[in-house]
Amino acid sequence: MESTEYAVVGAGLSGASTAWHLAAGGHEVALLERSTPANDAGSSHGSARIFRYAYPEDFYTALVQEAKSGWDELARLSGKQFITPTGAVDYGQVRQPERLAAVLAGRGIDHELLSAKEAQERWPQIAFDTQVLWHPDAGVIDAHESVASMVDQAVAHGAQLHNNWAVASITAANGGYLLTSEDGRSIHAANVIVAAGGWLPQLLGSLSLPSAFLAAIPQIQVRQEQAYHFPYADRPDQAESPWPTFIHKRAGWQAYGLPGGRDADFHGQKVAEYNGGKILPSAADQDGQIDPANRRRVIEYVEQYMPGLIPEPYAETTCLFTNTPNEDFILDRVDGITILSPCSGHGAKFAPLIGQLAAGLATGTASVPDQFRLAAQAGHVEAGAHA
Repeated sequence: MESTEYAVVGAGLSGASTAWHLAAGGHEVALLERSTPANDAGSSHGSARIFRYAYPEDFYTALVQEAKSGWDELARLSGKQFITPTGAVDYGQVRQPERLAAVLAGRGIDHELLSAKEAQERWPQIAFDTQVLWHPDAGVIDAHESVASMVDQAVAHGAQLHNNWAVASITAANGGYLLTSEDGRSIHAANVIVAAGGWLPQLLGSLSLPSAFLAAIPQIQVRQEQAYHFPYADRPDQAESPWPTFIHKRAGWQAYGLPGGRDADFHGQKVAEYNGGKILPSAADQDGQIDPANRRRVIEYVEQYMPGLIPEPYAETTCLFTNTPNEDFILDRVDGITILSPCSGHGAKFAPLIGQLAAGLATGTASVPDQFRLAAQAGHVEAGAHA
């Protein structure tokens, strides 16, 4: 039977990053992926994820600054650029742009707070309903290429990548853990890091976790999100798109959008209702079907607030959001198992840092923020606090 020091379950952004940092630290690593890295059934596929610094609290903004160093290091190692700068606008009464601006000011991050009229003059393709926060260092992450490069770095340092290796159970055995695949293969690992994204709820009952630890894991909600690409009314130059990313939160509605990049052939904006998709038991239950009512809501939103878009989507897709009640990440360890769920629709931008933290936690060489530990999760349940 094959054996390894560390088995990482899941080769999305967080799992690939963890494998990279473990292998770069000289550890023996097996990276187990149920399909292939950054496949379309997970949360880490495609070319368009938002990179931003704006959060309503200092904690996450500071972590983005740390994560940016990791992105810069990955770019240096690979010779590739993973974040396309576009800048970002945040607006809407619920979004509280003034509060976001105060956090950015405290961290020394370049930004402007504009009136709706000033913003409208700068971006006539968007209709603003409140003050607008602009921060120019935001951008768009190419998730697929990021995963591929982190896997390449892990493999270059000796990690073994096992594609089409869907974990069915993890049981304590011989001072470590026996991982068994859905087709009956097995591997023994001294330590396990579970970065299974939307498949985590399905796996939890099959892990050798102490009952108290398992009971402390908050309710995890998997949503099948829906996103639509709308063509630009005036097609911008690909290299100098005037479209920023945006987050708009008003009473009863939360939307986000970003240049669609390669996914949209560079001629459309990706727009979605935040947490507008149906709730699933786990990622295994996704069907990839678009809800006509959701499509209609997003089209109506584009008609009202996006005058620079043609309100007829030319492409649409589904993806997975794996949410905790308070939108904090889960990163904790018991015995030799580390549970990793940087999720709730805002984890992509932290990937290099999350992998570094997970590797440090799994090896016992570093700590992670208390906010990600399960004890803190149990005591902090204000939903929607961080996105």
